[in-house]
Amino acid sequence: MAVPGTPRGVSRAGEAEFPVVGPRSPCPCGSGRRYKACHGVRRRPAPVLRPFAGRADEPDLVALRELVPSATAPLKLSAGYLADHPEHADRSILLGTMLPQAVPAIVRENGEILLAMQTGVPSDDAGADIARALLAALAAQPAGPVVPPRAPAGGARADDTQPGPTLLDILDPAPLDITVHAGFTWWIPASEDGSGPAPEVAAALERANAAVVPTARLTSVDAAYWCRPGERAHLRWVQAYAEEPLLDALARLAAAGCLTVGGGSRFVGSFRADGLVVPVWDLAPGADADSCEEPASELRVRLEHAVADRTPLDPSQRRMRAGVVGRTLTLR
Repeated sequence: MAVPGTPRGVSRAGEAEFPVVGPRSPCPCGSGRRYKACHGVRRRPAPVLRPFAGRADEPDLVALRELVPSATAPLKLSAGYLADHPEHADRSILLGTMLPQAVPAIVRENGEILLAMQTGVPSDDAGADIARALLAALAAQPAGPVVPPRAPAGGARADDTQPGPTLLDILDPAPLDITVHAGFTWWIPASEDGSGPAPEVAAALERANAAVVPTARLTSVDAAYWCRPGERAHLRWVQAYAEEPLLDALARLAAAGCLTVGGGSRFVGSFRADGLVVPVWDLAPGADADSCEEPASELRVRLEHAVADRTPLDPSQRRMRAGVVGRTLTLR
């Protein structure tokens, strides 16, 4: 981040230094933003490229934040956090993709917390925002939405002390147990008398459900999601590998003709989301999630070997890599 009297592209002591590039060029920090909207802006904090780094389920967290319309996973608080806050030992917490009106969290009348991955608030550090929403919900009284104040620029707190606990500090490190839903009925708690929601609530729920793209999570591999947004189905697979070795590996497999997830599938490109790469395949007509399980498991093995192969790419593989890079888009 530049300071008055400092040439652009030269950072303060202790900060990463990035070369000056054209204002419309990709920022050298790797955020995926143009330079003029990232490190080319004075006093703008650099976005956290991998907000969920350090979690074993980082790829699934990225998927829940960026790709999956409706899914939930129960959360457990970490032993360290509960040692300092034993009063929260019995709290029930459900992580979800999105909540009504895109609020960060809701506390139900019984004290259960619903925590959202997708919100209507732009963020430079999604992990810190979600952690702050969870802490605010733990401290809130039932019942209603929880919207914590936004962090000051750079992530510092208003009292200039160090930032608060992160998701790594608050949550148990075990991977999430994710359930993908066909709609948002999990928004509505079960009524004791068996009655349904009020008419206006039922109408809002019906509208939300109508917008959900059919989605399923594969069980043979981690963080791979089948979806059918239209007539043709796709597979979106969030990868935990670093970007450069992964792009090399995708190029090697493409050049060998084995970058597929079953007959009739076709690699069409990748997303770059929250610091991870998400390859996408068009699937054969009529392919469902079950039909992807075995091919995805086989591709995982091929991908592991290709990532481990560090020999220089040959000319054919370099051409394939250029095509792979050209079909990689950055979300947000």
